[in-house]
Amino acid sequence: MAAATIVHDTSEAVELCPAYGLYLKPITKMTISVALPQLKQPGKSISNWEVMERLKAMVHNHQFSTLRISKSTMDFIRFEGEVENKSLVKSFLACLDGKTIKLSGFSDILKVRAAEFKIDFPTRHDWDSFFRDAKDMNETLPGERPDTIHLEGLPCKWFALKESGSEKPSEEVLVKVFAKFGEIRNVDIPMLDPYREEMTGRNFHTFSFGGHLNFEAYVQYCEYAGFIQAMSALRGMKLMYKGEDGKAVACNIKVSPGACWQPAPLPFRGCLQQGGPELSVTPLRLQRPLLRRMTAATLDPVEFQRPRRELWFCKFCIVKDEEQPHST
Repeated sequence: MAAATIVHDTSEAVELCPAYGLYLKPITKMTISVALPQLKQPGKSISNWEVMERLKAMVHNHQFSTLRISKSTMDFIRFEGEVENKSLVKSFLACLDGKTIKLSGFSDILKVRAAEFKIDFPTRHDWDSFFRDAKDMNETLPGERPDTIHLEGLPCKWFALKESGSEKPSEEVLVKVFAKFGEIRNVDIPMLDPYREEMTGRNFHTFSFGGHLNFEAYVQYCEYAGFIQAMSALRGMKLMYKGEDGKAVACNIKVSPGACWQPAPLPFRGCLQQGGPELSVTPLRLQRPLLRRMTAATLDPVEFQRPRRELWFCKFCIVKDEEQPHST
């Protein structure tokens, strides 16, 4: 995920959880393509920087919040530009789309095409058809119906408990933030579990370009209505944080239906530590028909065949359930 950017105009922001300074701000991006002429003189090249400066000059009194090159070939240069608010997008497109650029030292003109950025976000048809067509799903069970959202690129500091002195995200804060859309059944933050990365081979915490730690999370709603409200509200939005000093920053987050997550069943047996701490169970469901069992003593995974696609484990237990797996 890209680094958080400073927000100067917060007029279009909508409340998510003001108690933690969190808001949603519309994504205001555009795609700009500049067609390049065929270079006839050996050793002569077109400066990407010069083309970018010409684009900035074409929007007159306005300015881009960010403008970067997303792709560069011998035939075209593609830029992604972002502006402060939604109302400016049409003004920028009017200044750029269909216009031309004349570079010094070149007789050919460069044609510019600009359009509003297409947001990659799942539709209601996508998740409804996924669960409807999945033969191993039972829509009457939590986690086997559209009820869970998967969030990636959340800044850790924004979801830490206030005055805790920690920058780790908190499940308590996550619940408070996303309970706005409906009652929450469960939440899961994989990076808080020290055994999760050992078992899956995945890195659940990532750094943005600005060096800030991000995390991913699952939020499961009790009702389909809560899931729908959350997905609808997050579509086409960035996450914005507004500090007590009034300064605001925003970042892009990735949102998708959490089609692979559900709570693990009980009972759990086989505790490895007599008189150990209370069991802390972390559920995660994977897209493969294996159940991995891990012991806290050796951290050696033992694989079992299983008709369902869950991964259940406990920090202090060998996990078993009512449906007995058989070894291979």
